[in-house]
Amino acid sequence: MYEITMNLVDDWVNTVKEVLRGAGYSLEEDWTVDEIAIRYFLHSQPEDVARSLAADTIGKLREMEEIIISHMDTTIVPDIRMRTKYEGNAFHFCWVYNQGEHIIELNSEYRIPL
Repeated sequence: MYEITMNLVDDWVNTVKEVLRGAGYSLEEDWTVDEIAIRYFLHSQPEDVARSLAADTIGKLREMEEIIISHMDTTIVPDIRMRTKYEGNAFHFCWVYNQGEHIIELNSEYRIPL
């Protein structure tokens, strides 16, 4: 019924890569999502805390994907249609950081603050 594009973890990792590169850190191309997340948090936290924050962040983003998908018919699409008047059936959700974390649906410009 709906065409849904979404990978919030990749969106977050790509932002983290930009932040780390912008701060002068080099990243290996073959690093996993977990390794990149841990490296990000290691810049401000001890290793045990960084590992925990990395796992929590990735878990939270995956959970958000599941919540969005499971509530498309009952909550998300009706709210998008009401707030934005978007009538299409293609939805592209992205994680962004802009004065806080948000999930944006690009076709309708619907914003979900986290």
